Order: sequence, then C-alpha cells, then structure tokens
Amino acid sequence: MRYALLAVILALAAVRIGFRLRRRARAKAADGTPGAPAGSDGADARPAGALASSPAGRLVVAALDATGDVGLVARREVRERLRTRVFRISTLIVLLAVAAGVVIPVLTKGSNKPVEVGVVGALSAPLRATVQGTGIEIGTKVTLVSEATVPGAEAALRAGRLDLVLVDAHRLLVKQEPTASDTSDTALLARALSETVALQGGLQAAGIPPLRAAELAHPKPLPVQGLVAAPSKTRSTERSTETFGLIFTYVLLSQYGTWLIMGVIEEKSSRVVEVLLSTLRPGQLLAGKVIGIGTVAMIQAALIVAVALGLGAAVGSSLIHGAAPLAVVASLVWVVLGYAFYCWVFAAGGSLADRQDQVQALAFPLQLPILFAYIYSLIVLGSGSANLLIKVLAYLPPTAPFAMPVLVGLGVATWWEFAISVVLCLAGIVLVARVASGIYYRAILRTGGRVHLRDVLGTELAANS
Repeated sequence: MRYALLAVILALAAVRIGFRLRRRARAKAADGTPGAPAGSDGADARPAGALASSPAGRLVVAALDATGDVGLVARREVRERLRTRVFRISTLIVLLAVAAGVVIPVLTKGSNKPVEVGVVGALSAPLRATVQGTGIEIGTKVTLVSEATVPGAEAALRAGRLDLVLVDAHRLLVKQEPTASDTSDTALLARALSETVALQGGLQAAGIPPLRAAELAHPKPLPVQGLVAAPSKTRSTERSTETFGLIFTYVLLSQYGTWLIMGVIEEKSSRVVEVLLSTLRPGQLLAGKVIGIGTVAMIQAALIVAVALGLGAAVGSSLIHGAAPLAVVASLVWVVLGYAFYCWVFAAGGSLADRQDQVQALAFPLQLPILFAYIYSLIVLGSGSANLLIKVLAYLPPTAPFAMPVLVGLGVATWWEFAISVVLCLAGIVLVARVASGIYYRAILRTGGRVHLRDVLGTELAANS
C-alpha cells in the first residue's frame, strides 16, 4: 500500500509540474506569436504526437468529425492537447509512477530477511520457543545463533552478522539503541523480548517450572466476539479498489478542470474566441471544448488503466489481481459522470477571467466541493462504516462521484440506489450545462478585466424578465 501511495504522490507531482510547464509554454507562445490559436503552443507547425497519429487517435478524430460543428471544435481540442509536449511528459511521468506502484511491491515481496539473534550462555528450551514465538507475533522470522563469548557476539553485531544478542537471558545488545519511533523488525523484536524474556526468566527464578512459566508469560488470549461479522476478503478488496478510484477521480477532475479554465482564458485573452464565434454558436463552441478535453482525459485514463492492468498481469501484482470488478466499473462510471458535471462549471468559470494569472483564484473555489468530497470520502472509507452524511452526499451531483463509490466499496449501496444517484447526477449535469452555457454566452466576449458572476447572473435575469 505504501508503494501505491508513493505512486499517487508522484502522479500528483506530475500534474503540478505539467500545469507549470503548460503555463510557461502558453506565456512564451503568447509573447512570441500574438493572436495564435489558444492552446496550440505552435503545435500546428509540428507533426502530431504519437497518440494523435496512432490508430486509436485517428479513430477518435474521425468520430468527432462526424458530429458536425461541435465535433470540429472537439477535434481541434483533441489534436492540440495530444500534440503538446506538456501532455506527453506529464502522461509519461504518471505512467512511470503507476508502473512503480505496480512493480515495486512485487520486487520487494519476500525480501525481508530473518532477524539473526545471537545467544550467549544457556537458554532453556521454553525461552528459545519464546524468542522465536515473539518474532512470529511481530511478523518476522527469528534465527538463533550460538555465540561463545560476549566480545565475539559484539564483534558480530558491529559487523552486521547479527541483529540482536541475548546474553544469559538477562541482557539484550543491539548495534544502535532504538528510538521510540523506530519500527524496524530489530527494534520491535528488542522491545518485545525485553518484556517477555524478563517475565519468563523472573517466573523461572521464582521456582516455577519452565513450562509453567512459559504458560504464565504467554496466557491464552480472551476470545473476541463481534456483534457484526468481519468484512469478507471480497469486501476488503472492494474498499481498496475504491480508495484508488477516489484518488484517480480527484486527480483527473483537478487536472482537466484546470485545463478547461486555462483553455477558455487563452481563447478569450487572444481574441481567438471572437473569430470562432463568427461561425459557431457559443453553445457549440463550449460543448466542443468540454467534449474535446474530456476525450483527452478519457484517452489518458484508458492508457493508465491499460498499463496498470497489463503490467500487473505480467508481473503477477496482487494490487491489480485483487481489484474488484464491480468496484472498478463503479469508479469508471463516476469518473465519467464527475467530469461531465464539473467540466461545465470550470468552463463557465474560465469565461469570467481574461488573464492567466487569474487561473488559481478561479480554480480554488471551484475545486472546494471536489476537495471536500474527496477527503471526507477517504475518511469514511477508511473507517469502514457509512454514516448519514456520506449517504446524503451520494445523491448530490457535486459530491456523488466520490460518495457513491464509497457506499459501493462498503457494500451498503443497492443497484437501485446506485441507479437513482446516476439519474440525479445526469439531471444535475443538464441543469449545470444550461446555467454554464448562459454564463459563458454573456461573459466570454467581455474583456478589460475580470467579470463578476453577480453581473452575469443579473444580466441573465434581466434578459429572462
């Protein structure tokens, strides 16, 4: 799990680096070629990238061509995004991070060597069993090595041939004194042995037979009986799958939502949008933009999933083999629905600004529902118990892409509840698309400063009245 989380951290870093590189590239392109089409980065003068020229890329472009003017705008977005160096570099970094998360656990599996414990002096059979049993309790194998003298054992300890030395069952020696925060196998074993061996040795010194002393030092634990059955292995797998699904959804929505804001601002600041609106309706331009960038998002997501599944199958990774199919499908459904909802929000937000330095100020408030739903869903999924709030959030379109997969992972969502949440989200997508189109229509041609939402809404209300 820790290697997978490391991979996620690397992916997030790749997204952040991609944003910065993209903003710098846009600034240079704007300085060098005023009035250039937004988002091109000079890409029209360069050959298409590998993705754009691949059979799958050509198939996507051909499908978009068949959808009319909206498809032409979407095709333009797909071509420009796939051609950029920033997209290729960020995708490569994300794929490397995913590959690391899949392969590293396999390479390190079973690499923990047994803890070598040197024994100086006599050690009774029950105490030997206690030392080895203590190792099993902390999850490591213990090998006992007889040492003739204390100086010889200390020399082996300094040389690294021994990890721990037990002297006459009264003293423990380690190479370096462990700190309270040290969680290595040697430190854990030293702490455990310092208690168990001392207790059992004290009982034997009191005249209690060794076997009886061992029984007293390791009493039979009380039975623990739960009122609710423990989650099955399948349910635990679904929870693990949904955890990665939540992370994947958050990264995708954050990355491509910001791309939408930047793309709209670039077209507005360069006045390219005025040229486009001379032949297209605002709704067509906005729909083509969100469909095009959404297509790029799905291409990148499909590529990441394909690499993870293929590499996992090749190396025999339990991270991939243990994925629950139902949880994977649920996560993919909500990735698509989440983008379909938030793409309109981010695109409308981008029409309110006309400079790149306003991107962060716009993106942060729009990402607050995403951030809240993401963090709270992870907390609930980790607790293993669905409360009332997460059940309510599962039916609200802004938070459902994160909350409903949690209910699926915890096994508390029925198929009809899942379907109701999907229907409500689709209704929310239609509503937010209408509102966002109105905001985009009234704000996209306003220049000379940031447009305030209250002014746009006031204009829309006046027009409707």
